[in-house]
Amino acid sequence: MHNKTRAYIAAFIVALIYGINYTVAKDVMPMYIKPFGFIVIRVLGATILFWILSLFTTSERIDKADFLRIFLAALFGVCINMLAFFKGLSMTSPINASAIMVSTPIIVLLLSAIILKEKITIPKVVGILIGLTGAIILIVYGKSAVPGDHPILGNLFIFINASSYGLYLIIVKKLTVKYNPLTFIKWLYLFGLLLVIPFGISEVIDIQWNNIPTSIYYNIGFVIVFTTFFAYLINLFALTKLKPTTLSAFVYLQPVIATAYALLTKSDTLSSVKILATLLIFVGVYMVTSVNRAKQ
Repeated sequence: MHNKTRAYIAAFIVALIYGINYTVAKDVMPMYIKPFGFIVIRVLGATILFWILSLFTTSERIDKADFLRIFLAALFGVCINMLAFFKGLSMTSPINASAIMVSTPIIVLLLSAIILKEKITIPKVVGILIGLTGAIILIVYGKSAVPGDHPILGNLFIFINASSYGLYLIIVKKLTVKYNPLTFIKWLYLFGLLLVIPFGISEVIDIQWNNIPTSIYYNIGFVIVFTTFFAYLINLFALTKLKPTTLSAFVYLQPVIATAYALLTKSDTLSSVKILATLLIFVGVYMVTSVNRAKQ
C-alpha cells in the first residue's frame, strides 16, 4: 500500500475516533464521573502513556526558555481546552458539540489576525461572520435530547473550548517546528496534569467506582487510550505524509461521524436548527480556508 494511501487511512481513523468520542465521553458524564474529574483521569492516563513511550524514543533536550511556551500551551491546549470541552459535552448534545468544534479554523484566523497581525481579506471576513452566526445560532437554539442537560451553557463551554484550542495551535506552532512533537508532548501533558488536578481532584474522590458498569469502564479506556494517546500518534504519522491543509480537511468529517454515531446509538436527535447552523459554520469555514488552499 502506498504511503500516502496509508496516511489518508490514518487521517480517517483519527476523524473516526474523534467523531465517536463525542458520544462515548457523553455516556460517562455526568452520571458516573463528573467532567472535571474525568479530565484528571484522562490527562493522568495520557501523561503516563506518553512518558512510557518517551523511554523508547531518542531523547531531545528542550531549551529552558521554551518551557514557558510549553506551560502556556498546556494551559490553553490541555487545561482550559479539555475542561471546557468535557464540561460543555456533559451539558449539551454530541451533535451540537461536534458542529461547534468545526468553527476552530475561523477562531484561529481571528486570533492570528489579533496576535500575529496576519492580514484578513474581505472573503475571509464574510466567512468569519457567516461561521460565527452559525455558531451563535447553535449555542442559543441548539437543544439536547438528554433530560436535565443545559444546552445553551454547554454549547458556550464548547465554543470556549474551540477558542482555547485555536490559541493553543498558535502558541504551539514554534514548538512543532523546533522539536520532534514527542519531545515536548510529555511535558505538555505533565504541565497540563498539574493544572487540571486542582479543578478535578474533588470530583475524582467522589467517584463511586463500584457503581460504574463495565461498559462505562470501556468508555473511559477509549477516551484515554484511543482519543488522547493513539489519535495523537496516528495524526503525527499522517502529518508526515500529507500537507497540513489536506489533513485539516478531515476535521469536516467529525460532525458527520459524530451525528451518524449519535443517531445510531440514539444518543441525540437532528433538528432543522442544528442542520441550518451546521451548514452556516461549514460555509464560513470554507470561505476562511479556501483562499489559502487556492494559493497553495
